[in-house]
Amino acid sequence: MSSRRCDVLVIGGGIIGLTAAWRALETGANVVVLDPAPGDGATHAAAGMLAPVMEAGFGEQGLARLGTASLALWPAFAEALERAAGLPPGAVGLETTGTLAVAYDGDDLAVLRRLLDLHREWDLGSAEISPDEARRREPAVGQRLAGAAWVPRDHQVDPRAVHDALTAVVVARASLVRRAAVSLTWADGAVVGAVDEAGTRYAAGTVVLAAGHASGALFAGAPTRPVPGTTLRLDADADRSPAVVVRGTVQGRPVYAAPRAVRPDGRREVVVGASSDEREDDHLTRAGDVFALLRDARVLLPGLDDAVLLETTTRSRPGSPDNTPLLGWAADGLYLATGHHRNGILLTALTAAAVDEALGAAPGGTEALAAVEATARFADPRRFADVYSTTRGGTA
Repeated sequence: MSSRRCDVLVIGGGIIGLTAAWRALETGANVVVLDPAPGDGATHAAAGMLAPVMEAGFGEQGLARLGTASLALWPAFAEALERAAGLPPGAVGLETTGTLAVAYDGDDLAVLRRLLDLHREWDLGSAEISPDEARRREPAVGQRLAGAAWVPRDHQVDPRAVHDALTAVVVARASLVRRAAVSLTWADGAVVGAVDEAGTRYAAGTVVLAAGHASGALFAGAPTRPVPGTTLRLDADADRSPAVVVRGTVQGRPVYAAPRAVRPDGRREVVVGASSDEREDDHLTRAGDVFALLRDARVLLPGLDDAVLLETTTRSRPGSPDNTPLLGWAADGLYLATGHHRNGILLTALTAAAVDEALGAAPGGTEALAAVEATARFADPRRFADVYSTTRGGTA
């Protein structure tokens, strides 16, 4: 049986795992990343909405605070990543143009208004606007509209471009091993490494567990579950598609359309999604989900009828019992970065700040400190310690 030694072993090569690897590299650590298909999980399906406001639900104020703290870090995070990867400014597709929320009928508007009341209570900055104002802001919106709101603090980024940039940094400076971890290794109550599917043993000073919904299979103190969702990628005429993110509700069903930058040929990619299920992770796309997403998206944005359907993607987000991430030390030598649920892309920048703090990197300013404090308050994985065993006997 072969063996390898490193300072930091990251299990998981999605956007969260590679972010942790990049931040470890910045401390001068020798880093190994284990993932059989880096970026093919939730990152591959994600639309990339940075939406701490519209994702803020009743009873989830802590998650909203994590989201707003992370959003404040995103511009600096994107700039630093582009610089590290040798890319031009704007290469990762960060757009800070706000979001339009729309309601199809009266019942949908009542739900939107209840959400706006919550936003006002939490000082999240959204405000109701008329349907006419909604069409002025986004001419692609159709005529059948009961109401709308402008959400200036919700933005977007291209998660695949972010992952490509992270991959470039990690491949150049670390070891990316395309195998799955099958177990953690323990010694005297501490995690000291892992074993991959080929039987190779990795000894590490720190293990970062960022394996998405599969994290719980490696460590019982990471109670994650798969939450599958489907996204569609359309190729649309820029003149007949939205220029800003549009999030809507159609007879109680949520839907969104996230546009990418216009290409030289006058067309753009539009990512449509919002499906979310509690079922097994099988990567299979159901016909009904595709139908429902297209039906509801074209009701709100009729110009999408002429778009070309390029891709359907179904992947599982990593859910936690309270839908809030698990970010922090869970055992000696073991740092968790998982359970991000629907907000993995949004919370990537906050995760970077938390990993920096955990690995002893220099503080990144007041916004980074605020993010670290929010992480410690709302995302400490030990909050489930009384429910889930974290002993070796429950994990190895």
